[in-house]
Amino acid sequence: MRRSTRLFEIIQILRAAKAPVTAEALAEQLEVSARTVYRDIAALQAQRTPIEGEAGVGYLMRRGYDLPPLNFDAEEVEALWVGLSMLTRTGDSTLQQAAERVCRKIEALRVPTDWLHVAPWGAPLDDPEKGCVPVVNYREAIRNERKIRITYEDAEGERTDRIVRPVALIYHIECTMLAGWCELRNGFRHFRTDRIWACELTADHFCGQGQALREIWQEQNRLDAPARVS
Repeated sequence: MRRSTRLFEIIQILRAAKAPVTAEALAEQLEVSARTVYRDIAALQAQRTPIEGEAGVGYLMRRGYDLPPLNFDAEEVEALWVGLSMLTRTGDSTLQQAAERVCRKIEALRVPTDWLHVAPWGAPLDDPEKGCVPVVNYREAIRNERKIRITYEDAEGERTDRIVRPVALIYHIECTMLAGWCELRNGFRHFRTDRIWACELTADHFCGQGQALREIWQEQNRLDAPARVS
């Protein structure tokens, strides 16, 4: 998380809090160290953000402090809420955490959305403790155009080690698919992420090729047609 985003999140958390929030609690939510939170709080206070409190006691935002409202109408807010809620079905834990942060910002708009509900059933959560590879690893590899080495198990239970140039993620209701150029098969393949038993970022990049590969993949694969699963 970028520092500017983290500072904004601290403001959002403290605005919504009804009691002082400790640096440790902030650190846990933001997935950083308490020392980092102390530095961020000091930076915000230096910018005259009205945060009161101190280390060891907790922090609270002085009442009346607000941020400029987002310009969404009621239906746009409802569409955002439903769309963000549906991320619970993807199994992508990092996206879910990001969605929760956005939902807190929507709640700050004071537009009632508690009557909108989305069933959470879908792909299983990518819990590393259960042997799953976090989906965020694939998204990072796609963004950075970096090859990955995966151990993949097909529908028949056969495992293979592959080098893949990842180009896209497709979120289905019951699973998430990784699309990429498979060097073993010398072609595009789709991998169910719940069948990837290991994933390692390699030192090799394919910088400048990602968009071209994605366009070729899109030409060869319509999302309304069954994907070829490796």
